[in-house]
Amino acid sequence: MSRLVIVSNRVALPGEAAQRSGGLVTGLVDALHQAGGLWFGWSGKLGETTPEPNVFETEEVTYATVDLTRADHDGYYSGFSNAALWPLFHYRLDLMNFTRRDLAAYRRVNALLADALAPLLRPSDLVWVHDYHLIPMAEELRRAGATQRIGFFLHTPFPSLGVLATLPHYSDLLKSLCAYDLVGFQTVEDLTAFHDAILRRAGGKVSSDGHVHAFDRDLRAGAFPIGIDTEAIADMAGRAVKSRTARRLQESLRGRKLIIGVDRLDYSKGLEHRFKAFAAFLDGYPAYRNHVRFLQIATATRSDVPEYRALRQRLGALAGDVAGRFAELDWAPIQYLNRSFSQRSLAGFFRLSHVALVTPLRDGMNLVAKEYVAAQDPDDPGVLILSPFAGAAYELDAAVIANPYDPDAVAEALQTALGMPLGERCERWRTMMAVLRRNSIAAWRENFLGALSR
Repeated sequence: MSRLVIVSNRVALPGEAAQRSGGLVTGLVDALHQAGGLWFGWSGKLGETTPEPNVFETEEVTYATVDLTRADHDGYYSGFSNAALWPLFHYRLDLMNFTRRDLAAYRRVNALLADALAPLLRPSDLVWVHDYHLIPMAEELRRAGATQRIGFFLHTPFPSLGVLATLPHYSDLLKSLCAYDLVGFQTVEDLTAFHDAILRRAGGKVSSDGHVHAFDRDLRAGAFPIGIDTEAIADMAGRAVKSRTARRLQESLRGRKLIIGVDRLDYSKGLEHRFKAFAAFLDGYPAYRNHVRFLQIATATRSDVPEYRALRQRLGALAGDVAGRFAELDWAPIQYLNRSFSQRSLAGFFRLSHVALVTPLRDGMNLVAKEYVAAQDPDDPGVLILSPFAGAAYELDAAVIANPYDPDAVAEALQTALGMPLGERCERWRTMMAVLRRNSIAAWRENFLGALSR
């Protein structure tokens, strides 16, 4: 069996992996344990870059990390990755900030990481590179002499050609992607956008079996929708609903129905639109006032980026506006929290919720939608309201689909979900659970690595 080498911007060290059980990290760690493997990436520390990575082994998994200088981190990570590629891939051209200096840092750090990784590779390794931070990694590894099979998986959406072409030097990204043996996307829509760019701007060819020829390279590209550990989430929710934290939440509701949203604090998640839609719901369906509560958990990320600080302030003002318009002496319609909870606590919250609002403006997949479904009580499941612009909508079409850009549509979806009969709720839930069990995190991992091996 070939050794698996995972390359990602951040390495999930053993303690971190335990804290995030059930998600992507656990799925990758399981694969490393099965085949014996190496996880390589940035350490998360800033200092003096050295050519020698810090390498250590635990439980048959080798971890190798590299420090970055402040200047490299600012250009590669805060700059090109998150100020240019992230908004571009999420269709927010108004927020895209491109500079040639940041692009140079992005290429430089990918080369630096490749030079540190190349000596650690064995001839038969399978190398699996993750996400938009590391698109040039295969190209740089090839330059360093690597001949191993190298696959890439993009966790974000891949934009249509008209959007992609707004990025200066975008053709370099296409060329970098074609240095891989296998490129994986979340959805058929993302894959189609990649094919379109290859055909129309790279002069390449795409065959019906997924093979791509461009830039004098032959590779495969496919859709590999990422999943969750469905049974683990279901078991966790069943236990967590009895926990002290979940009981406190249930007691605070005083019989009211709970609507929940759980997201990273990011402009791609559509939280401002969601708050306005909830206000439209209370306006349009006054009978639900004092009978529901909307709990939005938005974990703060990238707090050093001005756009994120501004978003946090706007959301606080919107939540205050909703409370000011609709609250009563004994009822707060909205509860907005900027703190994180353990996955176990969230599973318990999901189990208690009658409705989940998962309405991103653009999302690669959105695992919260899948975790919410998995956490439900089979005898009395809640209802998932899902944006059509989340990758999960391609699989979870038994959810109530609502366009986040239309607040009245989301308000109508809330009214439908809260009034949905038990029989229909159970039928929708069973349909979605069948999909989650079939397309689990293990199936995603095995499908991708199987395709890369072939």
